[in-house]
Amino acid sequence: MMIVDISNEARLPTEYGEFRIRVFADDEGKEHVALLRGKISGESDVPVRIHSECATGDIFHSLKCDCWNQLDKSLKYVQNEDHGIIIYLKQEGRGIGLLNKINAYKLQEMGRDTIEANNELGFPDDLRGYELAADILRQLHVDSVRLMTNNLEKIEGLKSNGIKVAGRIPLITKPTKYNKNYLKTKKDKMSHLI
Repeated sequence: MMIVDISNEARLPTEYGEFRIRVFADDEGKEHVALLRGKISGESDVPVRIHSECATGDIFHSLKCDCWNQLDKSLKYVQNEDHGIIIYLKQEGRGIGLLNKINAYKLQEMGRDTIEANNELGFPDDLRGYELAADILRQLHVDSVRLMTNNLEKIEGLKSNGIKVAGRIPLITKPTKYNKNYLKTKKDKMSHLI
């Protein structure tokens, strides 16, 4: 999949400080966002969060997942650094889309875990890929990152696409009664470091 930078860079003031925002499109027409703070181009070991879209968590602050909490922690981390990047990928529901994610939620209400629900709907455990994030980083002239993640697949995904991962910054969140099974599944079945 190819990614193209389709926007000018614009200022984006947020409650986490001022960022610069750029939009990148893939060859399917999906638009992905990079929030940039400080000097990025040519820098080494840049703090980076690759965040997959989660409408239920990021917009509505659902307690069923830890997505919003991880995004919030990432933005706060970058706020306190000289530079950093948040890459926001259009990969809703680990790549299955919002409609299928809600269908998976219904299966979870019937006792399936997040992996079983995806599989029952005919999807693999995780459909996401990280070549797009690697392409965005290359276009930003970043070849070495400190990745904010608990997910080893993201680390391997960047490495296999030519980006050096110099370190990992954990994003540990407080479990809720609504997401404790989800977090357990991520740890036990997806090897997340939580």
